[in-house]
Amino acid sequence: MEKDLVEYIAKSLVDDPEAVNVKEAQGGQNAVLELRVAPEDIGKVIGKHGRIAKSIRTLLLAASAKNGGRTSLEILD
Repeated sequence: MEKDLVEYIAKSLVDDPEAVNVKEAQGGQNAVLELRVAPEDIGKVIGKHGRIAKSIRTLLLAASAKNGGRTSLEILD
């Protein structure tokens, strides 16, 4: 569910939604989502001073807490 949420948000923000790739990695009790977008869209996902990335992480934290876990987001270039 969290993977779909991040993918939906990222595809809504970028100019090239086909380049959005979300990969899930398990790290014990915590899960890590790795988000990759096209190089020209990285700024749109991060936002000014990281505000959009922080907002995505906040939504992700709330969604994962509802399911009883903890998921973090890494934005890769």
